Amino acid sequence: MGEQRSIVLAEPRGFCAGVDRAIDIVERALQKFGAPIYVRHEIVHNTHVVNTLRQKGAIFIEDLAEVPPGATLVFSAHGVSKAVQNEARERGFQVFDATCPLVTKVHVEVAKLAKEGYEFIMIGHKGHPEVEGTMGQLSEGIHLVEDVADVARVQPAQTERLAVVTQTTLSVDDAAEITAAVKARFPQIRQPKQQDICYATQNRQDAVKQLSRQVDVLIVVGSPTSSNSNRLRDLAEKLGTPGYMVDDASEIRPEWLQGKHTVGLTAGASAPELLVQGVIERLRQLGIIAVRKMDGVQETMRFPLPKGLKLDAAEAAAAAPAAPPAASTAPRG
Repeated sequence: MGEQRSIVLAEPRGFCAGVDRAIDIVERALQKFGAPIYVRHEIVHNTHVVNTLRQKGAIFIEDLAEVPPGATLVFSAHGVSKAVQNEARERGFQVFDATCPLVTKVHVEVAKLAKEGYEFIMIGHKGHPEVEGTMGQLSEGIHLVEDVADVARVQPAQTERLAVVTQTTLSVDDAAEITAAVKARFPQIRQPKQQDICYATQNRQDAVKQLSRQVDVLIVVGSPTSSNSNRLRDLAEKLGTPGYMVDDASEIRPEWLQGKHTVGLTAGASAPELLVQGVIERLRQLGIIAVRKMDGVQETMRFPLPKGLKLDAAEAAAAAPAAPPAASTAPRG
């Protein structure tokens, strides 16, 4: 183990503004209304965050039939379809929407252009809740493509008014390649003024591109269901750097580090900094002592909370003495 020299921390890494906001919404709802608070789907795709909130009284469900009448319900950061929104309204739940505002931006664009008669090509991963939410903004006229091969097969009803939208957590490079194929097939297609892939996804991928040149192996802290975390590991591999994804320090295998002088360490946008620190501690136990941080973008983005979740003075005072929850320790973003 004498060959291991140092850990290089990616910058930025970990929590983004949308994840910070989503976790905060559940925690504030618990403080203001008491347990249980129902959450449709995992609030963010991180096992540790979900388990921590579950211990505090959050109940994670997929089907609104599992939620009792009059309950408080939170929509996850990934967004939901119109059908789910309508069902929640019909069932009379008190709803707080934790959909990331950058996902909501895509929903708003889809609704606006649909009124103008547009159909859509959506680039994304089938079955991902964000994709289901965005495609579920319309009852028809939105077509999913997962790769370049899908682009050749897709059959919109008309091509005069066609727009492209993207899942926010894709590989920037893969999305660019698929978008190019879409444009080649449908030259008149309308693209969003700003790309749909979010700033945090872009920044974390850019950091891994830089980091991959400096390290012998990359460890990504993230859960298997996290799209943006998977893309970080994929990107390292594509750049020729062995990449591994771990939910936490317990999953690190010493053989990954054999003969490696420099270990890169990053975290997906839904992974708490607490878990990164746990990985650093484990790497130190395995003989890697030095830690340095790469130069990178400093993120300052913050998103406002929904109305009705501001704590009054008494609630804020009651919440203040408690130690910060593990799931939102050292938020980044």
